This record gives sequence, C-alpha cells and structure tokens, in this order.
Amino acid sequence: MNVVDLAHPAEEVAPKLLGAVLTHEAPEGTVSITITETEAYSGTADPASHAYRGRTPRNAVMFGVAGHLYVYRSHGLHWCANIVTGTDGIASAVLIRAGRVIEGEDLARKRRGTKVESPRLARGPGNFCQALGITAEHNGTALLTGASVVLSEGEPVPAGLIRVGPRVGVSRAHDWQHRFYIADDPTVSAYRLSPRAKSAGGA
Repeated sequence: MNVVDLAHPAEEVAPKLLGAVLTHEAPEGTVSITITETEAYSGTADPASHAYRGRTPRNAVMFGVAGHLYVYRSHGLHWCANIVTGTDGIASAVLIRAGRVIEGEDLARKRRGTKVESPRLARGPGNFCQALGITAEHNGTALLTGASVVLSEGEPVPAGLIRVGPRVGVSRAHDWQHRFYIADDPTVSAYRLSPRAKSAGGA
C-alpha cells in the first residue's frame, strides 16, 4: 500500500514517511521497521546529494521513477537505503536514517549483534539496513509492487511530534533543514556536525 504520494520533492515527502513501515521478507525470516527519522536530498540542486554532479551508473536509480530503493555503500562499510521520490528524470530521494523494529526483532538482533539494545537495532542508516537485511542486491527494488522489500502504511505521526533540523554528518549544505524525526523517540540517531562542514550552506 502506498503511504504517501511519493511523486513530490524529497523535502515534502520526507516528513510524511515518518511512521511508515519498511518490510523485508527474506529466506531467513521477515523484519518490519517503522521509520522514525529521515533526510531529504534534492538531487542536482543539493550539494550534499549523490546526484549533485549529474547522472552516473551509481546514482541512476535516483533519476528514475518514485517508489524505488536506492542503496549505496557508505565509507566502504555500511549499506544505506533511500526511497526515490519526485518525477522520473529528476533526481530526488529520502534517506532512511532510523526506525523501530516492530516485527522480527530476533532476526534483526542476530544481524546486528545479540547485545544490541532494542532502540539501537535500527538507529542510524547503516544499522537500519543491517537490521532489515538490505544490501546492494536491493538497489532498484520497486517498493510498491509486491517485491521482497515493501513500503506500507503505518500509524500516523501527529504533526506536533515531528521535528525538523539540519542533516547529520554531511560536509556540504549541512545546515539545510532537511532532517525530519519523531520527537523524543529513543530510536532516533544523535545529531553530529561533520568536522568537514562548510558554512553558508556548503556551496
């Protein structure tokens, strides 16, 4: 089930994805995670976006149809998942930064580590993907057509609980107010300013 109309700019879609659910049905079991934190990346107009310098084989999914998954490797260590938004041909995507495991916690903990506390299982974009079992093979997955990874409707988040702030850990356009999260939710990651961040929007 489509949660929101994804065919809009990332900064409009990102807050509406809070409370939505991503589910991955893998051979070893199913994990579902409610999204509690997102970041919008506005394509070629956004210095922090992978699409800022135009289309490449790596970021091609971002330029495609809304509702697909764009997966990339961060710092050579972690997979990160983005939901493509906007219009076909114009890059736009929402990074999923954190969430709350609502199904398959035992499997998520097996993937993340047996000593990891519940609120930390999917806190941070790399941990989110690890808990959900998302890797490069899921790049380009259509989330609304019954694939193994599905985006579905969850519990609506009251507008009064949605907070907005600068994006985490980016060196350019770090002060853009494109991070959205649920207030006081223990699964939300901590804000960190990149030591390489530049002033005046990072342009």
